[in-house]
Amino acid sequence: MNKSTLALAVAVGVLAQQASAAGFIEDSKATLGLRNFYINQDFRDGSAEPNKNEEWGQGFDLRFISGYTQGTVGFGVDAIGLLGVRLDSGGGTNGATSTSYGGTVFPSKSNGEAVDNFSSLGLTAKAKVSQTELKLGTLQPKLPVIVTNDGRLLPQTWQGGQITSGEIKDLTLTGGQIEHVKGRNSSNNEQLSIGGANARVANSNKFIYAGGDYKITKDLLAQYYYGNLEDFYKQHFLGLVHNWAIGPGVLKSDFRYFNSRSDGANSNDRNYFTTGYYGNGVTKGKVDNNLYSGLFLYTVAGHTFGGGYQATSGDSDFPWLNQGDGSSNYTITDMQIQKFGRAGERTWQGRYSYDFAKLGVPGLTAGVVYLRGDNIDNAAGDKSEWERDLTVGYVVQSGALKNLGLMWKNAMWRTDLPNTRSQDENRLIVSYSIPLL
Repeated sequence: MNKSTLALAVAVGVLAQQASAAGFIEDSKATLGLRNFYINQDFRDGSAEPNKNEEWGQGFDLRFISGYTQGTVGFGVDAIGLLGVRLDSGGGTNGATSTSYGGTVFPSKSNGEAVDNFSSLGLTAKAKVSQTELKLGTLQPKLPVIVTNDGRLLPQTWQGGQITSGEIKDLTLTGGQIEHVKGRNSSNNEQLSIGGANARVANSNKFIYAGGDYKITKDLLAQYYYGNLEDFYKQHFLGLVHNWAIGPGVLKSDFRYFNSRSDGANSNDRNYFTTGYYGNGVTKGKVDNNLYSGLFLYTVAGHTFGGGYQATSGDSDFPWLNQGDGSSNYTITDMQIQKFGRAGERTWQGRYSYDFAKLGVPGLTAGVVYLRGDNIDNAAGDKSEWERDLTVGYVVQSGALKNLGLMWKNAMWRTDLPNTRSQDENRLIVSYSIPLL
């Protein structure tokens, strides 16, 4: 039994003795989230299989969040039960092979066919003193150095411990350690890795992170975070977010900087290497990346106009926690298909969205984002890529179907990178949340 599992068992045991205490039940909440998810991916170039990836499923996300027992130290427990049911998919259309982690939505059998269903249960013991909270067990952090992916039928979850403190006014401190991850298309815990590494043999069970958000004024937020994936990389993040009322609208400025360097085995073991360009045709090596970005959004009368720029330097691609089965990072270029964080890459973007509530149709929103990246370091010379993402969504505002959500997401991605296939993608999502407590 590892340390986090033992601590979880002890905390749950203490909780069981106090479950009747006021606050634990009264402040508890339970919801059932339903998500019907369809995805169609069309790979435009080349003859390699598959040419198409198509999956459709129904997801169930049952969550229980307890209150805290009374006393100086309050105890509680959270639970998340996930179930994914296949409606349509199979070998040849789910993008899986007999040696892959699975399709984009479902795990796969040994013959590459999608499983009929998959499920998991996560428990989290928690304790709270004043404005400081400790959680042990299943986590879903969303921080600059670790981001939970929720881009398919079921969300990604992590196993570890995290402490969050708000004891100092306007300052929130967070720290933790992650040991395992459960992918969005998996029922099993996996160890941690990064893109480009041989994740089946080169992995780690120790990612530590710490940092804070400081509200300098009501309109200015400063951030610093540190993350270290043992034997892969160390990463520092600096962020600054400012909101400025200009005329009838508000201008939001979001600046981000990442400094990432190698750690341990990543410096000399090829299995732990990441991708990038190191000269003389070498495309694997140690983590060595700086990433700078700025995003500006002006919102007025339901319209949001945006533009941004991102640049990377160093030999490697931008690193983040990535086991090869779906992941997210905290860059302004984490899009529907691509991330735009390759070695040497410079990316411009423009975006626009509109909230139709201003026209008397509350719940209806639409948006488009266009990105173009160039200067990608490659043995065949500098390369480029572009992506256009379109999103239309509607949430029912009243009546028997209140909070029913409908969404269509369409993306096109094109590139001149060698041995890389351009892609079109459509997603249709129907979601509904049922409060149980």
